[in-house]
Amino acid sequence: MAEEKKKKLSIIVFSGTIDKLMPVGILTSGAAASGYEVNLFFTFWGLQAITKKNLTSQQPPQIDKNYEQMGPIMMKRMQEMKYPMWHQLIQQAKEVGEVKVFACSTTMEFFGLKREDLAEFVDDVVGVATFLDRAEGGITLFI
Repeated sequence: MAEEKKKKLSIIVFSGTIDKLMPVGILTSGAAASGYEVNLFFTFWGLQAITKKNLTSQQPPQIDKNYEQMGPIMMKRMQEMKYPMWHQLIQQAKEVGEVKVFACSTTMEFFGLKREDLAEFVDDVVGVATFLDRAEGGITLFI
C-alpha cells in the first residue's frame, strides 16, 4: 500500500499590508481546518507585521495603495461581522491544526530585530534553507 502524502501549504509572507495579511490568515485557517500542514515564512514587510510593536499599535492597518479607497469599507464590514483579524486567525489555526510560523533570520538581522521583538505565536527564527526543506512537496504561495 502506498504511503499517503501529507497535504501541505507553505506561504512566504512578504507583504505587510492588511489586504495581503487577511488572505494569509484566511488561507492558514482554512488549510489547518482541512488537515493541511501549514508553514508560514514571514520576511521583509511581512516580518514587520508580526512584531509586538506593530501588533499592539493603535494605528489603523496599512492597505496597499491600489486598494486604499476600499480600506475603510472593508474594516467597517469586518467589524460588523465580528470577523477576526489576520493574526487572530493564525493563532486560532495553530490551536486547530499543524501550523508553524517562522521569521526569516536574514530579515531579522537586516531590521535589527531580536526574537523577543516578535509575537508569541512565532515558532522559530530560521533561514531560507530550513523553510524550503519544510515546504518541499507541497503548495507554496508568495503573498
